[in-house]
Amino acid sequence: MTTATIPTHTTSAGGPEFTDARFDAARRPLSAVSGAEILAPLIQGGQVRYANLDYGASAPALSVVSAYLNEILPYYASVHRGAGYASQLSTSVYENARNIVRGFVGGRPDDSVIFTRNTTDALNLLAGCLPVDDGRHTGEVLYLDIEHHANLLPWQNVPHRSVVAAPTLAGTVERLRAELALGGVSLLAVTGASNVTGEILPIRELAALAHEFGARIAVDAAQLAPHRRINIAADDVDYLAFSGHKLYAPFGAGVLVGRPDWLDAGTPHLAGGGAVRDARLDAVSWTTGPARHEGGSPNVLGAAALARASQVIEALDEQQWHAHEDAIRSFLVEGLERIDGVTVHHIFEDTGREGGPGTIGVVNFSVAGYDAGLVAAYLSAEHGIGLRDGRFCAHPLLKRLGLPAGSLRASFGLGSRLNDAQRLLAGLQELRRNGLGWDYVVDAGRWVPANDTRSYPHWAPNTPGTAGAAPCSVD
Repeated sequence: MTTATIPTHTTSAGGPEFTDARFDAARRPLSAVSGAEILAPLIQGGQVRYANLDYGASAPALSVVSAYLNEILPYYASVHRGAGYASQLSTSVYENARNIVRGFVGGRPDDSVIFTRNTTDALNLLAGCLPVDDGRHTGEVLYLDIEHHANLLPWQNVPHRSVVAAPTLAGTVERLRAELALGGVSLLAVTGASNVTGEILPIRELAALAHEFGARIAVDAAQLAPHRRINIAADDVDYLAFSGHKLYAPFGAGVLVGRPDWLDAGTPHLAGGGAVRDARLDAVSWTTGPARHEGGSPNVLGAAALARASQVIEALDEQQWHAHEDAIRSFLVEGLERIDGVTVHHIFEDTGREGGPGTIGVVNFSVAGYDAGLVAAYLSAEHGIGLRDGRFCAHPLLKRLGLPAGSLRASFGLGSRLNDAQRLLAGLQELRRNGLGWDYVVDAGRWVPANDTRSYPHWAPNTPGTAGAAPCSVD
């Protein structure tokens, strides 16, 4: 099988020059990640380095994190329950991970750090800790219509209100102010950065606004944490949730960081061992602190990976970090806007204006005349490019953007390079000029190449595509 050759300069159609000095900061990855050089088989024959433009779904593990996990894996044991050497070491690693993560997000000394499965799990945990008096919630949760389902669905089981975001960030803040001024809100729940478009919300301003009207604020930082410094003490954020799998840390741990009073009084998230002071056959006395919500044996390696990734990201030179990401995003957006039939989508008209919060490494777009899933399948099969298609678990937002059937999202990070974006532009330009180079069919809800004879690793349980699409991505 031969290896395809990818051009090192820009394609036609008037896109940005790949040799432009503005993009020097992104010619190489900023940090080494696992799988950076894997080869993807092409449907037309040959193979090519896989261009991973799907960091927003799950980022590859940092190589440093992978090495760290291999180092501690021989000592893996159950935590909090053993006097043995390995158990004591594992317990130390797990508990120290809390301190590392608290420091990573600029937490207050008394903030609880609770390890969960992911951001969704963390926000569901918080939903069970909202203040209750005499069996009734003492206030409502307020959220925007642009939220990921993780920051939308947990609040629908408690008293809540929603606000339709305005065409501008400034207008959206004013709409939230007007709703908060009506009273009765105990928690404002907002995203730190949109998982659909990458637009950042003004968290410090929103925290001040929530507190002005006697509410607290919870931030879904699943997308923000891998791309921007966070300081919840300085920004006066009450609760913050994010996921390891988006922060270059494998093994699926998430975290909720925030003020302990609600968490210590709330319903234990997992009823089980380790969460109690004393249990009887028909009654229980629950403990406080993180243990209250971490019933059962915790995900030690997940927490360790999350903590180690936090240390690596915290040590990055911030200027270099942002320059790398901004160069890739600028190159990609400029190129997409020059391709006929391609539209880049955003929520707010004033995103990125002077002094505004800006964007992270996420770009959302669509291609006229093509289903988003078909374009994604084409890019994967014929160009070795991976990116996300669908409704991104943000159905209300996709509808308001006029994209009820979905769109495409390219996302990137520390292990990305300018060539990944250049290959995406080249693939889209070829699609607009020549159309699809292969026949595609829908299999189990996803577009896949017809008569796919490519070979895959021996351990792969299914040919890619046959596992079906997530219900969140299809109607």
